[in-house]
Amino acid sequence: MKDNIVRKIYRYRRIKAVQDELDMLGDRAKMNAITFYNFRYLTTLIVFLLVLYNTKLGYVTAPMAMLIYYYLFYYVFITRPKKERIRTLDHDALYFFEILTLTLESGRNLENSLEITVMNVDSELSREFKKALVEVKFGKSLLEALEDMKKRIPSETVNNIILNITQTNVFGNSILETMYHQIDFLRDKQTLEIKGEINKIPNKISIISVIFVVPLILLMILGPFIIEFLQI
Repeated sequence: MKDNIVRKIYRYRRIKAVQDELDMLGDRAKMNAITFYNFRYLTTLIVFLLVLYNTKLGYVTAPMAMLIYYYLFYYVFITRPKKERIRTLDHDALYFFEILTLTLESGRNLENSLEITVMNVDSELSREFKKALVEVKFGKSLLEALEDMKKRIPSETVNNIILNITQTNVFGNSILETMYHQIDFLRDKQTLEIKGEINKIPNKISIISVIFVVPLILLMILGPFIIEFLQI
């Protein structure tokens, strides 16, 4: 019944888009699209009623609170976890693909190398490749499994690497050469990100200084004058 209500309110395309977003969260996804919408509606209605009956200008603040909560719900349950997962996958990528490259250097094909890599690397990215390999065992080709895996990966960096691997595998180019280029790219990207974080430190220190240090200095300077003023 609730499923039918949601499907009447939203088009199939919109429900599928939200489901695709939830699929990209991996283990962080705690619900499907229908449950997401049902819970969103129910809690938004509760917020509306609570604000309406517990504030003096409830008829004004309740609609505003309802709208804020409605959009904040999407951010909390989809946008923020998705950003966190992208950071995790990007962080896992360098180590995973380095191990994969070392395995390929021993002369194994791509599928065998992936099997060995996922057995020896425990990470979120490794678990996604493990799912793809399970799909291969159930009848999919490796190319199809990797293409489907891309739909579950929100990281453009990882998806670009998977795309390069599949294209190299299809056209028969040197996969090792491709992996060397991708690893160099990941290292450069990680270095730039670290430099970016370092460059942000002075700004963070300045903000902390303005908020905490400057008032203390002013208090030390003006303290005696304030005490004298209070004693008068």
